[in-house]
Formats: sequence, C-alpha cells, structure tokens
Amino acid sequence: MKRGIGNEDAEAPELAIPVRKVCFIIAKAHGFDVKVAITEPDAGSNPTDDNEIAVLQDHADDPVREELGSLISELSIDEQIDLVTLMWLGRDDGQAEDWQEVRQQAADAHNGHTADYLCGNPLLGDHLEAGLDAIGLSCGD
Repeated sequence: MKRGIGNEDAEAPELAIPVRKVCFIIAKAHGFDVKVAITEPDAGSNPTDDNEIAVLQDHADDPVREELGSLISELSIDEQIDLVTLMWLGRDDGQAEDWQEVRQQAADAHNGHTADYLCGNPLLGDHLEAGLDAIGLSCGD
C-alpha cells in the first residue's frame, strides 16, 4: 500500500500491530488522558451526591487505566515495539523515513514494563495518532 511519507512514492511500513488495534488503544488512551488529579481523596459521600465527580479523577485503581494497561500487556512483543515506535514518531522523536531505525531503538529498549511506560505518557492517544499520521495511516482508514 503506497502512502505519503515525506513523498508520494514512499511506502508505509508493514506494522506488526493492526491499525484497528492501535485505534482502539487510542480511544482508550483518550478516555484515560482526560483524568484529573484527585482533589478529595476520601470524600466519604455517596457518588451520586457529588455528581459522580470521582470518575474523572486519576485514582490508582482506575478501571480505564487497568484496561489500557491490560490491552498493551496482552500485545505480542512486536506489536508493543510498533506501538512504542508510533508513540516516539508521534512525539517527534524521529521521522517516518527513520521507521526502521526508531523501531530498532524501541526493540533494544523493550522490557516487561511497556504498558506502564506507555500509560505513563499523558498524551499517549495524541502521540499514537500523530505517529500513524506520520507514516500515512489513520484511524479513518
């Protein structure tokens, strides 16, 4: 599949992770990205009394964070490496034409903490979208 990566003749890299999976992770990441710091750690009130405000706060046992972390952890190593590479490209840590080099750096850095690393990025969804865009792909594809 030909895509515009800096020029019209460049080909998009073959991803180990399907774009639909990346898009699902982006959607989950955006759900987690909107969380705010905890303002009242133990309100002691009924959630309906405080308009369910706690659901927007970043708690350690947040189910959205747990689901996002599980999704990433369940990916194959190659899929995790591609996800990190996309994030790095999306935050301008390389250009699309440097895909193989950036991917090799991600492979060299890979360890058992990829989910924590990615979930620790407050702009994960935005960076993944920008990474896809950098290589000529999008969630609209």
